[in-house]
Amino acid sequence: MFTRREAVPFAFVAHADRFRSNVTPPPRERPSRSQLAGRTLIGLTLVSGLVGSLLFGLPALETSQSPGHTQQSAATDGR
Repeated sequence: MFTRREAVPFAFVAHADRFRSNVTPPPRERPSRSQLAGRTLIGLTLVSGLVGSLLFGLPALETSQSPGHTQQSAATDGR
């Protein structure tokens, strides 16, 4: 196997935990009213789409058969 013969200086790792940056990030910009309104409308559209899909999908998932939707084959009529 390959072994390193020179010493590897790891002193920079020991000093890295003591380093603190003196540069502060800029303050976050507050979203404007139009951005808030747009985000709200997108959220409401997504939620109403999910609720609508549940309302339209639940009747299709019901297993009980109503009297108007019974299936009859030709074999049961005695033909």
